[in-house]
Amino acid sequence: MRSPSLLFLVLACLFSFQAIAQQPANLKEWPTGKSPLEIGTKVAWRFIATPHPNFGKPTPPRVITYPETCAWYGALNFSKESNDTSLVKALADRFEPLFTTEKQMVPEPDHVDYCVFGSVPLQLYRQTNDQRYFDMGIAIADKQWGPPEGKRVVPESFDYYYQGYTWQTRLWIDDMYMITAVQAQAYRVTGEEKYIERAAREMVFYLKELQKPNGLFYHAPDVPFYWGRGNGWMAAGMAELLSSLPETNEHYAVIMEGYRTMMASLLRYQTPAGMWRQLIDDEESWPETSGTGMFTFAMITGVKKGWLDVKTYGPAVKKAWLTLVSYLDENDDMREVCEGTNKKNDRQYYLDRRRITGDMHGQAPLLWCAAALLRP
Repeated sequence: MRSPSLLFLVLACLFSFQAIAQQPANLKEWPTGKSPLEIGTKVAWRFIATPHPNFGKPTPPRVITYPETCAWYGALNFSKESNDTSLVKALADRFEPLFTTEKQMVPEPDHVDYCVFGSVPLQLYRQTNDQRYFDMGIAIADKQWGPPEGKRVVPESFDYYYQGYTWQTRLWIDDMYMITAVQAQAYRVTGEEKYIERAAREMVFYLKELQKPNGLFYHAPDVPFYWGRGNGWMAAGMAELLSSLPETNEHYAVIMEGYRTMMASLLRYQTPAGMWRQLIDDEESWPETSGTGMFTFAMITGVKKGWLDVKTYGPAVKKAWLTLVSYLDENDDMREVCEGTNKKNDRQYYLDRRRITGDMHGQAPLLWCAAALLRP
C-alpha cells in the first residue's frame, strides 16, 4: 500500500488546524488556580479583609466611594453565582454598620459617583429580602431623577432635568456605569419600567453625544483621548443595561448597535497578550488592568447572552481573563491599575498616571468577570 503523499499530510494538518481554530473557546475549563471560582473567591475575601478606602474625602466625615461600591457589587454578584452563603453573610456584615454606627459613611446621592452606591443595598435586597436594603437603594435611585438640589447643582442641571434626564448628567463617559447600574438594579427589584427607561434614555443621549464612528469614546467632548478605564465604564454600563432592558424597548436597538460597534473596535485593539492599553489606540501606552477587566466583562456578557459571536469573541475573552489574572500579586491585589483620573486634554497626562496595586478600580471588574463567567 502506498504511503500518503507529503502534500496530502500537509493539507490534512491545515484542515485540522482550521477546524480547531473555528471551535469556540471553552469558557468552562480553566488551568488550575485560574478558574473564575478560584480567583473570584480569593478576590472577594480580599475585599472583605480590606478596610474602607475612603479616598474621596480628605477630612471626616468620610463616605463610601464608587470604586468600593463597584467592588462590593461585584463580590455580591460573585457570591450569588458561586452559591457561597458565607460570603453573602460577610458582605452583609460589612454593610450592617452603615445602618447604625457608620451611617455617616452612606454617600449623599447628589452626584453620579455617589448614587451608584444604591446598587449595593439593592443587590443585598435581591439576595436577602431584607426590606432595609430595598428602602435605602430605591430612595437613592429616585433621588437621582428628582429635582436638582444641593451644592452640586449648576445651571445645566435644570436643563437636563426638564428634558427628562437626570440632573446629574455631565457627559463624562464614566457616568454610563454609575447611572445605569443603580437604575437597572431598581428595575430588577421592582419590575417598574420607569427605572430601566430612565437608564436607556440616558444611555442613548450619551451614545449620540459621545460615541465616535470607530465605536470608542473620548474621555469627554473636550478631551480627544480614548482613555481605557473611561471606555471600560461605558462598555460595562451597556452590558449591565442590556442585560435587563426588554428587547421591545424603543431604545434597545440603538444601544445594542452602540455596544456591538464598540466591541468590534475593542477586538481590533486587544494586544497579542490579551490586554488593552491605558490609551486604547496608542501603542506607546502601557497595558492597564482595570480597563482590561471592564472590557472583558462586557465581552463575557455579550458571549453568554448571544449578542456576540462566540467563535470570534470567545478566544478574546479567554486570552484576556488568563492574562488578567496573572497580574494578581501574592496578596490577591491587582497590579498595574491606573489611579483615579480626571479629564485633561493632554496625552502625556494619561501616560504618566500612577500605576497602583490593590486599588478597588482594579479589584471590581475582576469580580464582575468571575461572576459573569460562572453564569449559564
